[in-house]
Amino acid sequence: MGSIIAARFELQDEAARAVNALVDAGFARERISSFFVNPAGQHDRFAVGGDRDKSPGAEETDKGAAAGVAAGAGAGAVAGVAAAPVAGPLGPVLGGLVGGHLGGLVGSLSATDDDPVPRRVAGMLVAVQLDDSAASADSAVEQRAMRVLQDLQGADLERAEGQIRDGDWIDFDPLVEPQWIPAGVG
Repeated sequence: MGSIIAARFELQDEAARAVNALVDAGFARERISSFFVNPAGQHDRFAVGGDRDKSPGAEETDKGAAAGVAAGAGAGAVAGVAAAPVAGPLGPVLGGLVGGHLGGLVGSLSATDDDPVPRRVAGMLVAVQLDDSAASADSAVEQRAMRVLQDLQGADLERAEGQIRDGDWIDFDPLVEPQWIPAGVG
């Protein structure tokens, strides 16, 4: 495995220009990869589609729904008791049922926070594997790769470990959390 520097480009033409610029800057073409990264959830890693066998927030959503049902049923029953003179003896029961249903919906929705793991944005990814001797973070070769990608308006600059063979990043995993490089570094 080697050190890889990568950046995202919006258009295929921009990615092709970045590949050519990296070659012009002295990087070997067979150690440069360019490919489209699908949006999160659309990597088809499972036969039924998707990236994972279970949604990252599914367990929290279940807990939120249960808490919402309890809170909603309690609030609905209290409202039903208050409405008993108008709704009759079924007011607390109906209030509890309607409140529980609405509470479950609200609880589920409130528990569906955004995925806390930063993900790549869809687009063309251009990556270059550095020579093993250039793997240190302060290497001039790494700085040159970052500068080339930034000068061409590459976004979401990242550092990774992996292998690029004959232009193919053979161990790329779209689900691995990217190691972002702060803007302006390089």
